[in-house]
Amino acid sequence: MLVNMKTLLADAEKGDYAVGSFSVANMEMVLGVIKAAEELNAPIILQIAEVRLKQSPLGVIGPLMVAAAKGAKVPVAVHFDHGKTMEKICEALELGFTSVMFDGSHLPLDENIKMTEKVIAEAKKYGAAVEAEIGCVGGSEDGSEDIAINCTNPDDAVRFEKETGVDALAIAIGNAHGNYKSTPHLRFDILETVDKLTKTPLVLHGGTGITPDDFVRCSKTGIKKINIATATFDKVENTVRSCYNNNGINGYYDLQAAEVEGAYENAKTHILIFGTDNKWKG
Repeated sequence: MLVNMKTLLADAEKGDYAVGSFSVANMEMVLGVIKAAEELNAPIILQIAEVRLKQSPLGVIGPLMVAAAKGAKVPVAVHFDHGKTMEKICEALELGFTSVMFDGSHLPLDENIKMTEKVIAEAKKYGAAVEAEIGCVGGSEDGSEDIAINCTNPDDAVRFEKETGVDALAIAIGNAHGNYKSTPHLRFDILETVDKLTKTPLVLHGGTGITPDDFVRCSKTGIKKINIATATFDKVENTVRSCYNNNGINGYYDLQAAEVEGAYENAKTHILIFGTDNKWKG
């Protein structure tokens, strides 16, 4: 069933767990993620980032994501990740996405607040939730840039929450998009401070490569949404390659099944780590 992300995050706050937000690029990934969620009775979020629309046009992948969410046996929010332009954010809202993100992390704080307020005003027309970001998560969503990590200032988070009333806030605590070159050392001191000073559900980007123990610690310290992208793409690719190497693909539909399996296995692994399994009792 299609639901608002705000509802899922509120339930996560009460239940002391985090909801997995899984990036998808095609129908097979959507099917695999939802298969895992239904098997584990877990609420989830399906998402796609604006930078990925060159490969997966929003007008094609968006309706597919929304339709899959509506048909799912568990609650599924559909999220537009790292929105950079009002044009695409508005398109996602028109297509029925139940949450959108405006990524103004590269802007001065005043401008980030101003633009986020505009997105919130637009999203309200559709009853959709809004996520924003302050501080800079390292790397980039598509791996094309090597953006330096700029950890979030807790005082900025307090001001941002007060002035925007945003529904979810992504913060930078030493996390980065893409595959980490070494084990990440998360700034739990910053996370703990932001968690104490704010009430907004927090979001962790750059989840691939973070240890299960750190994921659990994050989920117990204010992080209620964890983004998983690279791990999904890598798992799908590796599953397909393994099937080919083992002569397990004898035609297109075997290839399709391998993609679904890769997305399913990755989503299942993370749902269990995040503690979202069996949280849907419907």
